[in-house]
Amino acid sequence: MPLVPVSQLQDYVGKELGRSEWMTIDQERINQFAECTGDHQFIHVDPVKAKHTPFGGTIAHGFLSLSLIPKLMEGLMIMPEGLKMAVNYGLDSVRFIQPVKVNSRVRLAMSVLEITEKRAGQWLIKTQATLEIEGEEKPAYIAEQLSLCFV
Repeated sequence: MPLVPVSQLQDYVGKELGRSEWMTIDQERINQFAECTGDHQFIHVDPVKAKHTPFGGTIAHGFLSLSLIPKLMEGLMIMPEGLKMAVNYGLDSVRFIQPVKVNSRVRLAMSVLEITEKRAGQWLIKTQATLEIEGEEKPAYIAEQLSLCFV
């Protein structure tokens, strides 16, 4: 995670931070997410039934793909120097554009939308997080993600 002097944070607004490594979304990960959340809808966990849908197989839960943001943004996200901790502050918007089919590879593209000093020593960083699907023209989602950083 790149640390940036507070005086230079605003220089990152409007800039792309890069792309993560690719991650494969396999059936085991989908099944584990279903177990954790109790969401066992057949489109996620039953390959036989899901084969007869327009998707041709199982797809990842939308919230599974969204939950990958913290892991995939490692190494991309900028943080102010002197960081004591950062917390997930939520999302301003999310649009699921297309499903992530089982065994697809995904990666996160990030850019900085806004940086605001909420209080002395508290910086709110809003990024655009786009989950790209390998070989697909459209992403899985575009989200405005918020991180609150304490220095």
